[in-house]
Amino acid sequence: MEIGLISVDRWTQGSQAYFLTHLHSDCTQGLTSTWARGLLFCSRLTAKLLPFKFPALNLSLLRLLEIGYWNSFSLISPSSRENIVVQVMAIDAHHCPGAVMLLFRGEFGCLLYTGDFRWETSSDRAKTGTTTLIKALKDNVVDILYLDNTFCNPSFDFPSRQVAAQQVVEIIASHPNHDIIIGIDTLGKEELLLHVSRVLNIKIWVWPERLHTMHLLGFHDIFTTNTSLTRVRAVPRYSFSIETLEGLNTMRPTIGIMPSGLPWVVKPHKGDDNLFGSLLTARYNRRKWNANDGAKIDKPNDNLGYVERFHKYIYSVPYSDHSCFMEIEEFIKLVQPTNIKGIVSSSSCYVDPLYYFGRLCAGNQPSLRLHCRPERKVGGERVVSVQTKSNIGISKSTMASRRKKSRTKLDFLGVHGSKVNALRRVQRGAKIAQSECSS
Repeated sequence: MEIGLISVDRWTQGSQAYFLTHLHSDCTQGLTSTWARGLLFCSRLTAKLLPFKFPALNLSLLRLLEIGYWNSFSLISPSSRENIVVQVMAIDAHHCPGAVMLLFRGEFGCLLYTGDFRWETSSDRAKTGTTTLIKALKDNVVDILYLDNTFCNPSFDFPSRQVAAQQVVEIIASHPNHDIIIGIDTLGKEELLLHVSRVLNIKIWVWPERLHTMHLLGFHDIFTTNTSLTRVRAVPRYSFSIETLEGLNTMRPTIGIMPSGLPWVVKPHKGDDNLFGSLLTARYNRRKWNANDGAKIDKPNDNLGYVERFHKYIYSVPYSDHSCFMEIEEFIKLVQPTNIKGIVSSSSCYVDPLYYFGRLCAGNQPSLRLHCRPERKVGGERVVSVQTKSNIGISKSTMASRRKKSRTKLDFLGVHGSKVNALRRVQRGAKIAQSECSS
């Protein structure tokens, strides 16, 4: 695909069509209420939420993508000035409300951009998504899979969201005399809160803007802004801290729960390993919950994906809206792409997906080393490809200056992206463009 046609979750100039996978802030940096650079494609639910986040947005620029259906649109080739027909299908990404994967096909081949996604193969929702994807790929081979590689490491082995949600319920039930705060984002984790409300038969407090979002999503009776109606509060993630919990405990007994696939803090609380009876356990004596009946199953202490008490007031629960390593592997086995490129970059923890999954590609890509710097020549100039989530495909002559910029562009196999830290995802996105590489 030529440069200047399509951008995904990236809002700089130079493309004819722009795609938004979901409404998290790391995907909308650069998008404003005065947007006028081109058509904006998104799911129907995302389009419903957009005016709340961008009140003056020109809605005539929106193009809705119905999940599971092919959509065709024409673009103009920057080189030949001829019309190019592109087809795209939105597929449920199982991440947050409105989140979709994007499957593109045309004369350029077939590309699948997952955006942020959770591929829980056991859920009915994922089974529907699997069926949709299999049908869509019936006559297509995915040339490049642009993959959410947030947890592309075998260390990340956490349970399904159903199991993790029950862990949250048990923590709350084990603290009947405590106020509870749960750290969440401005969008996402709704199913967790609904589960807590349903099982414990309680309302949940949210801040006013979040209540409006809940109403847009169709949840009218479960959430409230009246603190006197409930002891469970869902608060913005940025306000969740040890200092906040310590301050709240000077007034009332309060515990905090951080639902995340990433450990919230590094140092665990060195208290009683067996917390509050047989239901909850600390990181050195953990138990896993069965998704069907809630029975506890003892697991070895070195496994990840269990409730951890990092502070006397704070629990970390592995409720993640991103796929764990095993789920990523199952997804790649299903798609069987020719090549894979990670869309999440971090200089500290990046692993090229080909390192683990190259053997699963239809093209049988070689497994790369964790940190390799293969060199190639482009136009007579030596270029270094860095497999560490920093500058990929950037010449040595420009690498030093680009490192000084807060937005470091990535240039790999047809995609310009932005440097993203996996722990604090500030910016991401890609311009689908012609590749300079043959591999």
